[in-house]
Amino acid sequence: MRVPLPALLCCSAASLLLLLLRWRWRRGLWKKVKEARQRQERSLVQMEMAVRCFREQHPSVNMISILSLPLPELSKKLRDGSLPLEHVFYAYVGKALQIATETNCITEYLQESETQLRKAKRTGKLGLLYGVPVSIKDSIDCQGHDSTLGFIKNLNKPAAEDSVVVQVLRRQGAIPFVKTNVPVSLISYDCKNLIFGQTFNPLLYTRTPGGSSGGEGALVGGGGSILGFGTDVGGSLRFPAAFCGICTLKPTGNRLSKKGITCGVLGQKAVVTAVGPMAKDVESLALCMRALLCEDMFSLDSTVPPLPFNEEVYSSTQPLRIGYYETDFFTMPSPAMRRAVRETKELLEDAGHTLVPFELTNVDYVVFNFCFGGIFADGGTSLLKKFKGELDKSVGLFFWLAKSPNWLKTVLSWIAKPFVPRFSNIVRSMTANTVDEVWSLHHEIEEFCHQFIAQWKKLNLDVMLCPMLGPAFGIGYPGKLSVAVSYTVLYNALDFPVGVVPVTMVTDEDEEELKGYQGYFRDWWDRTLAKAFRGSVGLPVAVQCVALPWQEELCLRFMKEVETLVLKKNRFV
Repeated sequence: MRVPLPALLCCSAASLLLLLLRWRWRRGLWKKVKEARQRQERSLVQMEMAVRCFREQHPSVNMISILSLPLPELSKKLRDGSLPLEHVFYAYVGKALQIATETNCITEYLQESETQLRKAKRTGKLGLLYGVPVSIKDSIDCQGHDSTLGFIKNLNKPAAEDSVVVQVLRRQGAIPFVKTNVPVSLISYDCKNLIFGQTFNPLLYTRTPGGSSGGEGALVGGGGSILGFGTDVGGSLRFPAAFCGICTLKPTGNRLSKKGITCGVLGQKAVVTAVGPMAKDVESLALCMRALLCEDMFSLDSTVPPLPFNEEVYSSTQPLRIGYYETDFFTMPSPAMRRAVRETKELLEDAGHTLVPFELTNVDYVVFNFCFGGIFADGGTSLLKKFKGELDKSVGLFFWLAKSPNWLKTVLSWIAKPFVPRFSNIVRSMTANTVDEVWSLHHEIEEFCHQFIAQWKKLNLDVMLCPMLGPAFGIGYPGKLSVAVSYTVLYNALDFPVGVVPVTMVTDEDEEELKGYQGYFRDWWDRTLAKAFRGSVGLPVAVQCVALPWQEELCLRFMKEVETLVLKKNRFV
């Protein structure tokens, strides 16, 4: 049967029109990306010009000595007037520019910070963070600036007002001066998006800085910021801290306000998001929490419990009863991870603390059913919508699964179970749930939390010592190793405060022992994880310090103890 010529021409014309519309759409998106990159470049030029102008006017200022001061000492000098505000500000703008050039961690310079600096000098209102330059993760709103989450559609949509955390920082005298890079959607512990590109680890440029607060990790780890702020929904503060050799605190989910902060999957309650600080040392984190846990925080967001910083708990010197484990029996720790826990345990015991073994059970069930199942309880529909109209399709398997009907996911899960059980569980966890099933899941998570706390209290524990994934992976590996988040995401499901402290570095002996690494499942993920760990001699390895909900001060006190003992040991090595 011959197709009439007019019909054929109509079909061809329609196809050409669709191609033209698609080309124009893609061209429009790339134009927005180009404009955003130009703004980023202009930001760096503005930083360079500001620093050059300052140095010409103040050639004798010793920038290196300023950058070497820890936050508590720097803050004290700023408040007593012995160190001028502009000296500190431009010292950090200069260093941030250097680190941004090396690692691509900064997305935008907040030029109004210079106005805030001049205003602070005039008013002289001395908050706890008076004159301290601070960096802010992309997803935390700053008035007049985009919070993109790496999505092109979020460009040119500046925030109408500051997030509560940024408002409180400003009232405490801090000066937010840059925003930093994130992975697209934040659901990753790498740091790359189509708008601003890949961020690199300041310690080794072939390594990821972690994510999703990767820009913050790179900037603070490289010394370009003395205090940074990020968010954590599965380790997004802790991965960058561990990978870049710095400290962080993930508080209980609602200890600090999340108003004005955007997360990757809005509305899900199974895996709790938190906002927290990142710094080179624990005392800096404590100073930050003192500043933020104030009346301004509680009045600006009445959903935050009015719990001021408990100085008595933080400064206590009473011996601690500490639970610990070396593995979660799901992700086999690297030799350096296991050694980090063992050596820290020995240091704590020598210092008079009591260490008690704590055995984790059913971590695989928690990871697949509570964490993956909780985040993707809608079958991935919410996250899929965020990618609609975007150029970035880097998570191809996720897209395919999210678009697949429940019956196909169930069949795939059943077929894969005997051969690749972990992949089978991931597919099953991405089936869309009914409301009844979501409520049942939330109830199950609550029961798990009560059981975990009961086990904790049965052992009469104060805090917990546990591994932190590391060292830093090569760029691209986090996207292949989503299952390796087990050590961190557990404490988002439980909603416990947890901090990261670097305690050691990978040795030649660790590297040699890694040759025998096989993992618990001996599947593709375990083989890939072994490759991700390799070639890491000299990179930092951290531990996690955990406390019960709302006990951030005890968590920080434990972190400080670990940090002090490690520093003392290293002085005598």
